[in-house]
Amino acid sequence: MEILGYVMALIIGISLGLIGSGGSILAVPVLAYLFSYDEKIATAYSLFIVGTAALIGGIKQYKKNNVDLKTAVIFGVPAIIGVWLIRHFVIPILPDELFVMGDFGVTRRMGMFGLFGLLMLFAAYYMIVENEKKGGTGIIKYNYQLITLEGLIVGVVTGFVGAGGGFLIIPALVILANLEIRKAIGTSLIIIAIKSLSGFFLGDALTMMIDWYFILSFSSITIIGILIGMFLGKRINGEKLKKGFGYFISLMAVFIFIMEFIIKV
Repeated sequence: MEILGYVMALIIGISLGLIGSGGSILAVPVLAYLFSYDEKIATAYSLFIVGTAALIGGIKQYKKNNVDLKTAVIFGVPAIIGVWLIRHFVIPILPDELFVMGDFGVTRRMGMFGLFGLLMLFAAYYMIVENEKKGGTGIIKYNYQLITLEGLIVGVVTGFVGAGGGFLIIPALVILANLEIRKAIGTSLIIIAIKSLSGFFLGDALTMMIDWYFILSFSSITIIGILIGMFLGKRINGEKLKKGFGYFISLMAVFIFIMEFIIKV
């Protein structure tokens, strides 16, 4: 199972290199079901893996002048606060059983993975339906209040599920800052990197024992996959693959719901 897990690490990287998004959302189920980590550790390690992958992609986009740093800071600061509050204060004190409805008890694991499954379905919908990318005019206008609120919400969601949430950030940057789509994508990668790594280092790294050898090994394989994906991306149309990958993520979400709410692993 662990060998399959490392193969999936490579696939996650390849998908990120090919289509620029979506692959990192597979990190949590891979960590949970192939490496048997519990919900706290799986989401924590995912933050590090997602943040590292996004940082590499963000640096590449910055070199292409596809990153607006001011927007990244305005959106990123409240996102950092959101993810830090959740990872440092909320996750460590969540009880094993969140609540009971009749004879059905909802555990912390079910709650976190259930929320993650919903996020996967939203991400899959974004990848399947969003065929044409429409962006702003490029004349940047800031709606500071809404950008701050959106950043905080995305940070909170990231804190609970350990995913980057690029499909939430990109439309927000287009609508609330009027960024054209390429800059929105590049800027979102920097935001994801900052908030994910900040949440990990300011939250999880201070409250739990970290297996650095494992997450560095996993991240290294993911990075190799990104490089392979970038190489293949010059020969393969990533947009054509995105819809199929969206359907795959949908199946993974259904698998999570079955495992957590029916089989109850």
